[in-house]
Amino acid sequence: MKCRGVRRFIAGLLLLTATAGGIAAQAQEEVYWPCDDSLQVVRHTAYTLGYSEDCEQAAWVFYLLTRDRVEGSQKRRGSFKADPLVPSGSATPADYLHSGYDRGHLCPAADNKYSATAMRESFYMSNMSPQRPGFNRGIWKRLEEQFRLWTVEYDSLYVVTGGVLTMPVDTIGSNEVVVPAYFYKIALRTVPDTTAVAFLLANAADSRSLPAFMVSIDSVEAVTGLDFFCRLPNQAAFETQVDSLNWEFDK
Repeated sequence: MKCRGVRRFIAGLLLLTATAGGIAAQAQEEVYWPCDDSLQVVRHTAYTLGYSEDCEQAAWVFYLLTRDRVEGSQKRRGSFKADPLVPSGSATPADYLHSGYDRGHLCPAADNKYSATAMRESFYMSNMSPQRPGFNRGIWKRLEEQFRLWTVEYDSLYVVTGGVLTMPVDTIGSNEVVVPAYFYKIALRTVPDTTAVAFLLANAADSRSLPAFMVSIDSVEAVTGLDFFCRLPNQAAFETQVDSLNWEFDK
């Protein structure tokens, strides 16, 4: 085989290996998605979401949060825009204008500092939900920061988050984007043991400490209608409990 042919063979082999690795990684992450066949599943670089056309937002956003992702150097930079991958069309920035609500990130921009592409995609409107300013910039921000601190401590977290779309309080914009009364955020870790923590918070400013919002995953399932970690064989072991002893709080 000539040198040029060898180079092409090696390049093809590397591409095949990378593709297989990417497919394997995606398949591994699918294990942690909620189960709901009624939603449009959309994959982005750093997160995957289940989009509800009726509510014009994600019912759930899943992402793997790792230490390198939160310790990246990318600046918070991006423009809010419709998600081009939502087949039915997503909400638009105009839906939020003069509504009194923030475009609240579900997968935070600060969790995507490792990649310019991931940072840019975090500003898609499919990753937004209407949040009251005092909530988005207060207790929700503190919870996001706590998740990043846990990621540094435990190396990685599997995160699922979203608004409780079964409990709307209003709609905004021409697309009638639902305003959730509550939001949830769940984290599963596998180091040093397999355990999970869940939070349910009203869409309102609140100065209480984060442990006040801890609930069981079963409680979140009851209000959202979603089935979290449904593909994990040991889900019952951590879904019924409120595991406050194995999660240290800094916020």
